[in-house]
Amino acid sequence: MKQILIVGAGKGGTALFRLFQETKRMKICAIVDKDQDAPAMKLAKEMNIHTSTEWKDWVHHDIDIVVNVTGEEALFEKMLALFPRKTIIIPGSVANIIYELIHEKTVLTDEVKVQASRLELILNHMNDGMIVVNKNEQVQLFNRRAEQILGKKERDYKGKHIRELLKTSRLPHVLRSQRKELNQKTILDNGKKVIASRIPIINKSGDLVGAFAVFKDITEVVQLAEENTDLNEIKTMLEAIIKSSDEAISVVDEHGKGLIINPAYTRITGLTEEEVIGKPATVDISEGDSVHMKVLKTRRAVRGVHMKVGPARKDVIVNVAPIIVQGKMKGSVGVLHDVSELQYVTKELKRARQIIRNLEARYTFDDIIGHSPEMKLALEQAKVGAKTPAVVLLRGEKGTGKELFAHAIHHESDRKFNKFIRVNCAALSEPVLEKELFGSIEEDVGQLTKKEGLFEQANNGSIFLDEIGELSLSIQEKLLDMLKENQITPVGASAPVPVDVRVIAGTNINLEKAVMNKKFREDLYYQINKLPISIPSLTEREEDIPVLIEHIIYQLNEEYGKNVQGISDEALEKLMAYHWPGNVREMANVISHAMIFIGNMEEQIEVSHLPELQSKKMTANEDIVQAGEPLKLQEALDRYEKRYLQEVYLQCNKNKTKTAKALQISVRNLYYKLEKYQIE
Repeated sequence: MKQILIVGAGKGGTALFRLFQETKRMKICAIVDKDQDAPAMKLAKEMNIHTSTEWKDWVHHDIDIVVNVTGEEALFEKMLALFPRKTIIIPGSVANIIYELIHEKTVLTDEVKVQASRLELILNHMNDGMIVVNKNEQVQLFNRRAEQILGKKERDYKGKHIRELLKTSRLPHVLRSQRKELNQKTILDNGKKVIASRIPIINKSGDLVGAFAVFKDITEVVQLAEENTDLNEIKTMLEAIIKSSDEAISVVDEHGKGLIINPAYTRITGLTEEEVIGKPATVDISEGDSVHMKVLKTRRAVRGVHMKVGPARKDVIVNVAPIIVQGKMKGSVGVLHDVSELQYVTKELKRARQIIRNLEARYTFDDIIGHSPEMKLALEQAKVGAKTPAVVLLRGEKGTGKELFAHAIHHESDRKFNKFIRVNCAALSEPVLEKELFGSIEEDVGQLTKKEGLFEQANNGSIFLDEIGELSLSIQEKLLDMLKENQITPVGASAPVPVDVRVIAGTNINLEKAVMNKKFREDLYYQINKLPISIPSLTEREEDIPVLIEHIIYQLNEEYGKNVQGISDEALEKLMAYHWPGNVREMANVISHAMIFIGNMEEQIEVSHLPELQSKKMTANEDIVQAGEPLKLQEALDRYEKRYLQEVYLQCNKNKTKTAKALQISVRNLYYKLEKYQIE
């Protein structure tokens, strides 16, 4: 490998530097220039090549070639005198010629690249496919459109024989015959039909260089022509569409004879194709006049006609429209709606109205009773949440008072003079809940009617989505879009509707586990979990039980017309020993039961007034192994782990480091479990 010294680090030196760097048989040992900031000096430093300001320092090194690019011709004589005879000294004039040649080569190379780029751009933007082969029948090029038509990539076949790319190619024949083949219809290996032209490539000397093919995909054109001329295929397609529809459809010709019915029609009427096709339009009617015949006579659509059809005299509503082609009556098409299904939907809507309560917020934070540290923390968090626009997530067991918190948060917010709507997400079927939440656009007697959803009704107010963990994944997606974009899209609508609603969510399930089990969207979880508030159960705030009982008695005195002043110590002790699985809601029911059976002259609740209760709190094992339906193993393990974790955490005075050490788990794992079971 030749050792080279470059003297001069300007443009010429830089060009030679790049040239020698690309040459494997030559190695630059150093570059010399008085200017340390010269371009080639900087390049050499970046590549860890020696630099120097004095060429004489390299006289005694083993240098094979010295290139003088300084432009100072006098240096040539000095270098000849000092360097050994075996060292080749290239003077500045020769170096300049080399530099000019390199520069010219670079310009020409760049121009070739530009031309090649333009050619590639043109070929790839052609609407026709193109394949080029050399005289050895090897693929040299095929453009992007050819890739699309063939379903193959150029990089996989470039340089390979044309038969590997296309078995039926006639380019080898064109190379042998050296004759053009123009506008020939061909079927490719993948079944596509093309019009192709194949032309040999002959240079100026008359020598064969290769050949190319240009082709256009006419598959869709041929199919369209065939479909336009084949009415049977069109009929088959329409029949397939009609038969796959969930709507009951019947089609008759201009004489009222049955042409087509679908499975949904058979399901409602009980009539098969053999009983309807080719028969009069009246064949399915049990009671009423034929709507098909009326439409054929009047040439006008008829909608909303009640009648009974089929052997079972099924109640239906019928809509029928004429089929008119180029001004001529060709028949009519009818759609039957089962009235029983409409009645079911109506019943579901009535049930929805009973479950969904449209309220003014009736409760404030003063109505939430509790002095325990856990309840005070929850109240403080809720009061902070009331002053922010963020989504609030109320977490707690059933009966802990999540709805009261929702009322209070709305009442304390700047939206308190607007609507507060509460929805139980677990009580409605998915289709009904979706329409109730987001609204819908429905057809009623031939007209589109918009039904306002609860989010629109609660605009500028608040909506409490209780049991949010029970939402289906599709509704979760729409809810996520609403929270992100502040707009909803009613069912059946194409345009979104802007809304401004404060969402308060409630759940009694472990949302983290639901996310792990793919039953709750992770992105929605992060959207609603920005301000989580854990509402403690009664077992977590036992000190609040006496004051809660006193408050409930005071409320029920007004409702029942009683004058109960309190509860005996024995009765209170029994209530304190109970484990309250239903929390405050169950406690209210127990006190209500006692006050119903208390005498009008009695002023104190005694043990005898109370219903049968378990006399002591359940142990961890008793809570798991209950009478009746056994728990799933994972649920039982989770319950035991939660109770045991609570006990150890309290024994360690809520010191997380001590608790983790006692349980022999990491502090990070402890934090996860405390969050999982909502212990803090």
